[in-house]
Amino acid sequence: MAGRRYEIYDVFTSEALKGNPLAIVHEAQGLSDEAMQSIAREFNLSETVFVLPAKNAAHTAWIRIFTPDYEMPFAGHPTVGTAISLVQNRFAETIGDQDALIILEEQVGPVRCGVRLESNGAFAEFDFPKLPQRVDYNYDKVAIAEALRLEPNEIGFENHVPSIWDAGVPFLLVPIHGLATAARIRIDQAAMQRVAPRIGHRQLPVYAYCRETIEHGNNFHSRMFVSDEGTYEDPATGSATAAFSGAIHLFDEPLDGMLRLSIEQGYEMGRPSRLQLELDIQDKQLTGARIGGAAIRVAEGKLFV
Repeated sequence: MAGRRYEIYDVFTSEALKGNPLAIVHEAQGLSDEAMQSIAREFNLSETVFVLPAKNAAHTAWIRIFTPDYEMPFAGHPTVGTAISLVQNRFAETIGDQDALIILEEQVGPVRCGVRLESNGAFAEFDFPKLPQRVDYNYDKVAIAEALRLEPNEIGFENHVPSIWDAGVPFLLVPIHGLATAARIRIDQAAMQRVAPRIGHRQLPVYAYCRETIEHGNNFHSRMFVSDEGTYEDPATGSATAAFSGAIHLFDEPLDGMLRLSIEQGYEMGRPSRLQLELDIQDKQLTGARIGGAAIRVAEGKLFV
């Protein structure tokens, strides 16, 4: 039995066993939705990608993204990891640096990705499939603090306040005072149900952020928690970073031009990650945005189903 080839990548890092792990199943034709869901549950990573032939001949591939419990319309680290995987496989026998531009079809729409292969690693960035939109939300600072097991005076900084943004996947964004506050976050799942509304089939994940950073040169430190039917932390979340760009644009009011930011995540988990965010500002409006990061392959094999 030949089996289907799969790979495991660590994404938003250039070092193995850091960043956010991703499973990629190639040549996934013939797998039912139920089979994909079961395979994602078998890998038990935050996301598993299934690569299928593109519906549009001008595009590179159609990808479907599953958590262990449901399918996602879009996600950042699967997009970066899959883009790098497809380009590395295409140029496997080529010597020297390579650049490639590919288009991945996702439920949210086509996503354009630029990939750079070099002797010391691989980097990919993608254009946002949709710009962030703010969702109406009347926040309760005391209730949010209770849900994160923090003090109310630790919620918010400068003019940043809790808000909900959606750039393909919605998130509750919570500004916090600094690294000491970030380290003390503990999710109270019952309290979280009172402050994080359900949109679609899930309760909103929470993305907490502050300006104080661990690594010099980074602009924000963040943590992301899923608290729907069990709580877990994600070490690097591109879709949350995409949503976060809306808060940055609204609250920080960047000047016209291209703004490049570096965001660290996953340090409290021992999975340090770095996400690059670029915002295009024209006439004070957000006109375009990109997220980028490195990825490294750590395993490959055959799936016999």
